[in-house]
Amino acid sequence: MVSPETKERFRADPVKAIEYEIKAFVLGSPLNRMPATREFTVFDEPLVRFADGNDPLYTEYKTLIDPGHLTPHEVLEKSLDRSPQAVPSQVSIVSWVLPITEKTRVSNRGETKTPSRHWSHTRYYGEEFNNEVRRFVVEVLTEAGALAVAPMLQPYFRTSTNEKVGLFSNWSERHSAYAAGHGTFSLSDGFITERGIAHRCGSVVTDLSLTASGRTCTDHYSNCLFYVDGSCKACIERCPAGAISEQGHDKFKCMGYLRDIGYLPMPDTYNDKTSIAGCGLCQTKVPCEYRIPAKIEKKKGS
Repeated sequence: MVSPETKERFRADPVKAIEYEIKAFVLGSPLNRMPATREFTVFDEPLVRFADGNDPLYTEYKTLIDPGHLTPHEVLEKSLDRSPQAVPSQVSIVSWVLPITEKTRVSNRGETKTPSRHWSHTRYYGEEFNNEVRRFVVEVLTEAGALAVAPMLQPYFRTSTNEKVGLFSNWSERHSAYAAGHGTFSLSDGFITERGIAHRCGSVVTDLSLTASGRTCTDHYSNCLFYVDGSCKACIERCPAGAISEQGHDKFKCMGYLRDIGYLPMPDTYNDKTSIAGCGLCQTKVPCEYRIPAKIEKKKGS
């Protein structure tokens, strides 16, 4: 149940209230811990921003990604089984970024062929926790009287492939993060935020009218040093699959490598035989791992 304090925060400023609730949940939840020993957290304090559901970017994604990529209005229509006319004209997106903790990043920096165990667990258990964040945000917004949907948790959520972009989904968390102004994309297809590229991200669509955070980047690659001045190719060197080049990220080659090395099993001490895939070597031991290097280079040259 939403507490009286939460209700008061929503009345005063819904944007600040939602940001407060997400940060408090992530930092205080026992689920944001590595399994078994529970000795350290999976994610640091999250970044929270907001996008306008009427942002033309969402329509452009149908061309840039795939015609089946959903707009925020379509998310509410499909999720609530409503006609377009029955969905409010004003729709907003709550977008968050969950930075991976330093201990996990350090463990992955030393790897050259496969991800570290901590990184693999973050990919699996961390995304399970991210789903809990999605459910929590939906619950908070619903109890506040709003319509709220986490697209990634809906039965219609799908991943597929096409010749244009390779692997894609009908709702992209990274593209919503871009719309909300969290950062920009990279040569490796990662997403560079003010806390770097090593993270997970999530979003919820709501009919609440929330002030959009806005974008400060000049284009969708402006946080990546390679696209700024060609000076960085660290992710190319880090990729064991040879899937990253100056032409970008070959998703098919990337996924092929993961299939070849096999899924990484959970250690016996976790009493969990679930197998997971992931790599993330291009997200550690690179200049954009925990910051926006393009901004730093710009300051040096100014």
